[in-house]
Amino acid sequence: MMAADLTAHGVPPSLSARVTGSFAYLTIRDRLPTILTKVIDTIHRTKNKFFEEYGEEGIQAEKQTISLLSKMRNELQTDKPVLELTDGLQDVESWNQYLQRQQRLQGDQESVSWFKSPWLYVECYMYRRIQEALWLNPPISDFDVFNEGKTQSFFESQQAVMTLCTYLEDIHKNMEKFSKNQLFEQFNKLLQVSLWGNKCDLSISAGQDNFQKTSPIDSLNSLQSFILVDDSDRVWSTLNSSQRLGELGKNAADRVDIVLDNAGFELVTDLMLADFLVSAGLAREIHFHGKSLPWFVSDVTANDFQWTIRQTMAANHKWMSKIGYQWQNYLKEGVWFYHDHLFWTQPHEFCDMAADAPDLYATLQKADLVLFKGDLNYRKLTGDRDWDHTVAFSSALRGFGPAPLCSLRTLKANVQVGLQPGQGEKLTSQDPAWMTSGKYAVIQFHNPKSE
Repeated sequence: MMAADLTAHGVPPSLSARVTGSFAYLTIRDRLPTILTKVIDTIHRTKNKFFEEYGEEGIQAEKQTISLLSKMRNELQTDKPVLELTDGLQDVESWNQYLQRQQRLQGDQESVSWFKSPWLYVECYMYRRIQEALWLNPPISDFDVFNEGKTQSFFESQQAVMTLCTYLEDIHKNMEKFSKNQLFEQFNKLLQVSLWGNKCDLSISAGQDNFQKTSPIDSLNSLQSFILVDDSDRVWSTLNSSQRLGELGKNAADRVDIVLDNAGFELVTDLMLADFLVSAGLAREIHFHGKSLPWFVSDVTANDFQWTIRQTMAANHKWMSKIGYQWQNYLKEGVWFYHDHLFWTQPHEFCDMAADAPDLYATLQKADLVLFKGDLNYRKLTGDRDWDHTVAFSSALRGFGPAPLCSLRTLKANVQVGLQPGQGEKLTSQDPAWMTSGKYAVIQFHNPKSE
C-alpha cells in the first residue's frame, strides 16, 4: 500500500508514509511459520492431558486443531489468499470487514494474500486464526497455546524479580523522607525498569527463552545511552500538573492507564511502576489493559495478570510475597483495575479507535496519562509505516490522542519517529540492525491538549 492508497484511506498526503511491507516477505517466511510450528508442537505434546480431561473427545479436538493450523501454515508459506473468519466469535464481523477494506485498497485484480498485505495485518491475522482453530474444536477451545512460555519467562526471571521487590520495599520505607527531586529520581528509575522490561518479548524470539538475567536497577546506568528519545520529564510534569492541581485540588493524577504488552518479567516491572505511582501519591487509580485472547506469544491476558499476582503472593521471599498481597489489595479496594477489549486483538491502527471502538476511546479519555507498552502498541500508534525518522511522534499518531500518552518501547520493528536530524543515519552506519535488535529504546510523549 503506497502513499496514494493511504490518502484514500483518510491519511493526509503530508502525513503519508509507506506501510512497512517491503521486509514483510522474509519476516513472514522466517518467523511466523516458526511460531506456528511451535504452537502445533505444544498442542500435540498436550494430547495426554486433553485425553485425561476430556477422553476421546479431547484427542479428536487435538487432531482437528492441528489439521487446521497445518493448513494455515501451508497457506502462509505459499502466499495463499487471506480467508474470512468463520468461528462466530464476537469480533468476526469486524475482522471480515477489515479484510474487505484491504481488498478495496488493493483493487480487484488479485486477492489479498499473505505476502502482498501489510505486515501488521497478516501478523495479527495469524494469531486470530490460531484462536479460530482452537475455538472450532471444543472442548479445548480455551487452551492457551502460549502459557508454557509465559510461565517459564516468569520463573526464569525470579532473581531479578526478588531484587526489584527488595528495592521497592526500601522505597516504601523511605517514601516520606524523599524530596521532590528524590521522588523524581525513583520514578525515573522505575519508568526505565518498565521500559527495559520490554526486551523480554517471546514473539520476537519466536518463543525462544527470553528472560531477565541481571539486576534491572544495576543495569540502568549502562543502558542510558541507548534511550534514543527520553521524554520522562514531560511524563513527570503531567503527573504533577499545576493545571490538574487547580482542577482537582490534589497534586496527583486522578487516573493512569497502562496498555500492557508482555507477561512474565515485563508485567512484573509494569506492576512495580504502578505500585510506585499509587504509593508515592502520583496517581489515585491505575487501569491496566490486556488482551482478550492469547496474542503475540507472550502478551498479557486476564489469566496471566491474575496468575502473576498469585505467584508473587505465594513466593518464598518476604518482600516479594508482601508486595504480591499489596497488589491483590489494590484490586480488591478499587485502586487497580484490569480491562480487556476486542480492539486490542484486531489489526486496526490506533487512529481508527475513535471510529471503530468509540467505547474504548471514551474509556481512555478518562485518563490523565496513558502508557503504551511495547513494540506492537508502537506499531499501531504509528500505523507501522515507513516514516522518515525525523517525523514528529505527534504527526505519526495521525490524530490519535484520547489523553496525554507515552510510549515505552524497545525497538524490534522497522519503524521509528521523533529522532533528531541525522540521528537515524548515524545509528544505521554504526549498527544496521538498530531498529530490530531490542538494543535501543524510546520514552516518547504526546499531549494532545498542548500540541
